[in-house]
Amino acid sequence: MTSFIRSTTPAARTGLTELTRPGSRPGQARTTAGGPRAAAAGFWIVAYVFAVTMAFTTVPAPLYVLYQARDHFDAAMVTVIFAAYAAGVVASLLMAGHVSDWLGRRRIVAAAVGINIAAGLIFLAWPTVTGLLIGRVVSGISAGLLTATATAYLTELHSSSRPGVPSARAEFVSTAANLGGLGFGALLAGFLAEYGASPLVLPYLVAEGLMLAGAIALAAAPETVVRPDRRPRYRPQRLRIPAGQRQVFYAAGLAAAAAFALFGLFTSLAPGFIAGTLHQSSHALAGLATFIVFGAAALAQIAVGRLPVPRGRQAGLGLAALAAGVVAVTAAVWLPSLALFLAGGAVAGAGAGAAFKTSITTVVSIAPAGARGETLAGLFVAAYLGLTVPVVGLGIATQFVTARAAVLGFAAVLIAAVAAVSRSLAAPPA
Repeated sequence: MTSFIRSTTPAARTGLTELTRPGSRPGQARTTAGGPRAAAAGFWIVAYVFAVTMAFTTVPAPLYVLYQARDHFDAAMVTVIFAAYAAGVVASLLMAGHVSDWLGRRRIVAAAVGINIAAGLIFLAWPTVTGLLIGRVVSGISAGLLTATATAYLTELHSSSRPGVPSARAEFVSTAANLGGLGFGALLAGFLAEYGASPLVLPYLVAEGLMLAGAIALAAAPETVVRPDRRPRYRPQRLRIPAGQRQVFYAAGLAAAAAFALFGLFTSLAPGFIAGTLHQSSHALAGLATFIVFGAAALAQIAVGRLPVPRGRQAGLGLAALAAGVVAVTAAVWLPSLALFLAGGAVAGAGAGAAFKTSITTVVSIAPAGARGETLAGLFVAAYLGLTVPVVGLGIATQFVTARAAVLGFAAVLIAAVAAVSRSLAAPPA
């Protein structure tokens, strides 16, 4: 499996670290200006920029309860605001996620940082529900531009700084920057909201400062793509489902959707459950819960490819952990138990990370050689539907039943999805 994965594009190799530009062809790598030393410095600059820009996208997560208290909207509106982010990601994914192949990595990374800084200004200057909706869409557009572009950039800088050395370090750093950044953003915002002044202002100001520093430092990172003399004709990213492998593709898509539904829960409604159902009002704790889930997912993604077991077994382990963690989270909401909630989040996060990575490698293995980008794009669309639809449904359900009953229904749907796909992913056809 390892040799096959390494033969694919960067966006096919590292799972959740390439959420937003599936399978697009990397640009032609070149020897960077300044040689290996400049590339080595640029590698860590891009890693920092990647981490802090992704961190900004989860800054609002532990703050939603404050917005709810101030503006008097319900959990259903929280999920709509959250879904606005996913809409921005999908639009950016399909319309512009692949353009760094000819416009250059540094230019697109810089644009993504600038767009996210603009989103922060919207949150600060327009502190209403409308401002939250627009700011989240803008932030999603940034993530759609950034994630796979930065991953490819790191891979190419690694190759320039350490010629002939396998890309494992680049894959490790890109996973840590992406998922670690997502977790860090919620953790930072939670602690600043809990212990700092102006909880709806300070987290954004700090995040803006971190991104601005990265944008300035990015000027020192060398470009790795030779821009063509003649720009290719633009077209949106296409979608394709392998005609002879539809069952396996749909199973992988459903597994990805289930994994993303778990991530959506912890970046939208979980802080509200912690405050309202678990009776823990600490914003720092809400941020910690999100950090635990993404941290566990990152560690699982890094570890899963190194397990000495077949890919089918990896899929089974990931899906089992996802289901077990969701059961624990649901039990924690009913008891209630904060410790069980956090432990369940860690187990579910690890399972979601492993399951999604396995979905990626499964789809790569069945995709036609000349259409991996189009096939992976279909998988990512399914994943982002999972990020939004179940969570919005959960938010709406809380308007008619108790939070405990809504979470129970959410868990039942998620576990049913896992059960439906586990056999297909555990033994994909050759």
